[in-house]
Parts: sequence; C-alpha cells; structure tokens
Amino acid sequence: MSVVVEKTPNPRALKFTVASPVGGPVTFSDPGTADDRVAPILQLDGVVSVFMAANFITVTRSEDASWDDLAEPITELVEATFA
Repeated sequence: MSVVVEKTPNPRALKFTVASPVGGPVTFSDPGTADDRVAPILQLDGVVSVFMAANFITVTRSEDASWDDLAEPITELVEATFA
C-alpha cells in the first residue's frame, strides 16, 4: 500500500494519506493514552502530536526536529499499520 505524504500550511506538520479509513477525528499527544496504531509514531523523538481523520494522519513535529529525520520512519510506521 502506498502512503502519500503532503505538506500542510503548517511547516511543522505533514499529512500522510492512506487508502483506508483511519478513524477519528481525534488528536493524540501522549503515547501512553494514544490509539495503539499511532502510539509508535508519538514515541519518535521530535513528534508532538498525531491527528487522525478519514483516510489520513497529520503529524506535527517539535520546533527543533527535522522532517529529514522523521518523514521516512513515520511513513514506514503508517504503511505497516494501515496496510
């Protein structure tokens, strides 16, 4: 399954679109209380929140984190979880 990664108006957020519903709308910022499917994303250093709705997940990073370091691992987790 292919994950489409898109920029958002917020430079600290990326949208990861998949082919199937992900649930929501709901936002998580604590891996301990997050949906089990997105908790691993929240455990990545630099991720501050995950928003789930329809067929996409929007991930927001911290100010000092880099998409160069986060985009690929997040894509892999989304692909593995929602495939």
